Amino acid sequence: MKNLSKRLGTLALSLLGIGAVIIIWALAVRYTRIGLLLPSPWEVVKRFAYVCSHTIGKKYTVFGHLLISLKRVLIGFAAASVAGIILGISMGRFKMIEAIFRPIFEIVRPIPSVAWIPLAIVWFGIGENAKFYIIFMAGFVNITVNTFAGAKQVDENVLGAAYMLGASKLQAFFRVVIPSCVPYIFAGMQVGLSTCWMAVLAAEMVSSTAGIGWTITSGQENGDMVQIFVGIIAIAVVGLLMAVLMRWLEKVLCQWRERGS
Repeated sequence: MKNLSKRLGTLALSLLGIGAVIIIWALAVRYTRIGLLLPSPWEVVKRFAYVCSHTIGKKYTVFGHLLISLKRVLIGFAAASVAGIILGISMGRFKMIEAIFRPIFEIVRPIPSVAWIPLAIVWFGIGENAKFYIIFMAGFVNITVNTFAGAKQVDENVLGAAYMLGASKLQAFFRVVIPSCVPYIFAGMQVGLSTCWMAVLAAEMVSSTAGIGWTITSGQENGDMVQIFVGIIAIAVVGLLMAVLMRWLEKVLCQWRERGS
């Protein structure tokens, strides 16, 4: 009951904060010159409801554009997760692999995902492969960093105890190393998913004919500020839902070492 009461209190404060922002926004648009630049919240809500059943552009409603963006993100994120987990664990557990790949990784690590957009277009054109590559690079770094940290944090005493009890190297790897890395992997995947979502939006704004990032660019080109805000709100809601989903998965799969909320 205490936990439920605490969660309800947190939810109430969150809704109160969102409500306060909306009220301030509405008052600012109505009573100040900011209304020349920004639409009112009610205009945005009306347009959002409209584009749920009417197309933005020639083909897709707002949900269609969101699904296109999500498909791109999931493909790039899945590839980044597989590659990042394999490389992170390999560097963390095998010194030779760390010596070979870590210097290369440290060179690539500081490069922001948007910096890869021009190269991606040159290498892959303006099609889907360029977007997948940009998304991959956005998620790969965060997932690798956290997985590497988890692999380095494996308790060697527990590993030694497993060997003493007769576990083979393969058994110790899957029953000690992997479970120890899982909370770190999920931490990296949560950050990686957010960066992948941001990366696909940037990629769609540069070269795309559909997707939620494209709706913002289209609104900018047409001077339609309401459409821009519709796209921004859709991005925020989906980003929040993805973060909540990742936290839920982490809670289910890592009950023995749940991170603080």
